[in-house]
Amino acid sequence: MTLIGWMQILLYCAIVLLLVKPLGGYMYRVFSGDRTFLSPILGPVERVLYRISGTSENEEQHWTAYAAGIIFFSLVSFLAVYVLQRLQGVLPSNPAGMPAVEQGLAFNTAVSFVTNTNWQNYGGESTMSYLVQMAALTVQNFMSAAVGIAIAVALIRGFARASGKSIGNFWVDITRCTLYVLLPMCIVLTLVYVWLGMPQTLGPYVDATTLEGAKQTLALGPVASQVAIKMLGTNGGGFFNANAAHPFENPDAISNLIQMVTIFALGAALTNVFGRMVGNQRQGWAILASMGVLFVAGVAICYWAEAAGNPLVHALGIDGGNMEGKETRFGIAASALFAVITTAASCGAVNAMHDSFTALGGLIPLINMQLGEVIVGGVGAGFYGILMFIVIAVFVAGLMVGRTPEYLGKKIEAKEVKMAMLAILALPLVMLVFTAIAVVLPSAVASMANGGPHGFSEVLYAYTSAAANNGSAFGGLSGNTPWYNLTLGVTMWVGRFFVIIPALAIAGSLAAKKTVPASAGTFPTDSPLFVGLLVGVILIVVGLTFFPALAIGPIVEHLAMIHGQTF
Repeated sequence: MTLIGWMQILLYCAIVLLLVKPLGGYMYRVFSGDRTFLSPILGPVERVLYRISGTSENEEQHWTAYAAGIIFFSLVSFLAVYVLQRLQGVLPSNPAGMPAVEQGLAFNTAVSFVTNTNWQNYGGESTMSYLVQMAALTVQNFMSAAVGIAIAVALIRGFARASGKSIGNFWVDITRCTLYVLLPMCIVLTLVYVWLGMPQTLGPYVDATTLEGAKQTLALGPVASQVAIKMLGTNGGGFFNANAAHPFENPDAISNLIQMVTIFALGAALTNVFGRMVGNQRQGWAILASMGVLFVAGVAICYWAEAAGNPLVHALGIDGGNMEGKETRFGIAASALFAVITTAASCGAVNAMHDSFTALGGLIPLINMQLGEVIVGGVGAGFYGILMFIVIAVFVAGLMVGRTPEYLGKKIEAKEVKMAMLAILALPLVMLVFTAIAVVLPSAVASMANGGPHGFSEVLYAYTSAAANNGSAFGGLSGNTPWYNLTLGVTMWVGRFFVIIPALAIAGSLAAKKTVPASAGTFPTDSPLFVGLLVGVILIVVGLTFFPALAIGPIVEHLAMIHGQTF
């Protein structure tokens, strides 16, 4: 580890913290229906969209209607993405002549982008036409991100309101999120990325000749616009197979820093939105502090592991950190930081190959996803994920002091605890069950590039990434097979909707409750004590659930590595 490396990490953290309050204040005004500086331009567009869709900003929905809107919207989106892929060969804007996408891969990809996972069992530049990249994948990058933010805002309303029957209007929330938050920011980011050297063109691929005389084809396309929303919306799906390690998707250190900041920007700002909506910004800062403790610990361990390098390589007389699978233009510190950010935030974009990380370096991204990506998390998804753990934390606190658990004046009762546990336990269920089957099923084992604990980690990482709606991968696993296309698709659906539905049920239940005034026995949830309790509950729940699997994967691999053994 170096001073320059830590300075990069501290600079990143400082920028994110500086953005939290202004961006949170802006988003609060957007979702409260207040006037913003964009209202004169976008207000008429917003009202036209409401008339076309047959809704109104004054109409609110019960949580069941809100959930039904999400499910219907997601199903229609899935069909649209699937059909566009299957018809790709006969549709325009296909200069490379890409054929129709095979049905199993089309199913997996459609589920992936609709659920904000962006798992890719394909190489973008060799599989998808410009039209599919734009009309299917990029559009879903916007829509799936807007859905996640809308759910988080609806859940916040559940905590903020008293004796109410509604939690907002889904159609209004996604319209405002897209118009006022995602689109304006992405327009600016796209122009910045083009300035930094990213392609943004509908022209055909370019044939080039190297200095050695070898001919090669350079894939181009509307890259900058997709990168803007893939990072801001924590989608992560790359235009190119190498994702953010490709120089056209991530040209230099400046673009790398911008992308890392945008991954965290909206998720971190939602903590401030929460504080403003419940009338106590300290509550939002307490949640962000909990996220920050877990994030800094993960970065420190991952950076240390990668900087320490591989003892097996050192035994050959080669000193230094682990640069395998990393870009020299980023180095170890920025690669480790990016890996922790992208798995803490449900983004899944990568600027280095996680499969080439050391055992402990790869363990941290894996744990981040198994935590439910509550460290900032995907836009909206991470926030409603950590609120599930908050429900459990205040329940535990209530048991310890013999009081009915409450949070922000709302009594946390059996219904809320059951829904929170359903959301928390649904993810490890599919992660571990499908992993157990895949490591013994011959057709699934055939996709593993490595044996032993690292091969097990590849499979565990795949299902963890799918259930957490992350999308990053240990690249050694060949996922474009009938087994993985189907089971990973099912895992992504479960990871999205088995969290969304319980979260909305909690929102509806809490919104209907009266607010109880704080008393001398009320547990303060904006204090360092609560931060410690929340972090402890998260680590204990996840540790008890996943430690056995981690023990036979990355932990065994690390122990073998330091003792000079290979598999």
